[in-house]
Amino acid sequence: MNAEARAARDVVRLRNIGKTFSNGTIALAGLDLNVREGEFLSLLGPSGCGKSTVLRIIAGLAQPSTGVINWTTANHERPELGFVFQESTLMPWTSVFNNVWLPLRVAGLSKAQAASRIEQALALVGLSGFAKSYPRELSGGMKMRVSIARALVLRPTLLLMDEPFAALDEITRFKLNNDLLRLKAELGTTVVFVTHSVYESVYLSTRIAVFAARPGRIIEQIHVDAPYPRNDEFRHTPQYAESCRAASHALTSAMDSEDRL
Repeated sequence: MNAEARAARDVVRLRNIGKTFSNGTIALAGLDLNVREGEFLSLLGPSGCGKSTVLRIIAGLAQPSTGVINWTTANHERPELGFVFQESTLMPWTSVFNNVWLPLRVAGLSKAQAASRIEQALALVGLSGFAKSYPRELSGGMKMRVSIARALVLRPTLLLMDEPFAALDEITRFKLNNDLLRLKAELGTTVVFVTHSVYESVYLSTRIAVFAARPGRIIEQIHVDAPYPRNDEFRHTPQYAESCRAASHALTSAMDSEDRL
């Protein structure tokens, strides 16, 4: 881990987090995790290992059954955050502009009051000319850009992303990976990103938390010390290959531990 990452303060600390659903399924048990200011943290693991549950607990969309969450803000409350779901979850009956307006509308801002922030968010994701378009007129990648713009319009200090590119083709996924790194550099936002792709996690992250399932828990953390900005050339470097090997080995160990239970 580089000196800058070591010096960064924690945004939130999760301690001994457990989550048991009403049907008795134990999704998480004894999970400890720190999220550091300015980092790109990927949660990597097999399907069903509790990665998305952790994201929802951080966002306040779910409550842990056990454990505590400590925010390090001045008032120890959850900061402004944005959430990007696996599906774009856009309202099909209204325009791109109105879809991005939604969180600001909920916050009490009129369309006129929100207009400049909506325009800025669309510009950030390269969709300035599509404010009047409808979701049915957009490609899958463009829909996800709108979803990201809707999260960014809140100007979050923490951006939570739940496998946002999983359903996209590889070319579009690579392009959005690059766009996401550009946005992070421009905004300085802390990102927590759920994925089951070793290659995506290494390309994007400063740190990878590898999950085992049944119950969900972190079994290894991998630091990717390659500097930003990163581009497609990074995918061909020995450092990228070595980090992918380390992450792949940890993921295999996670899946083996599940098979033994």
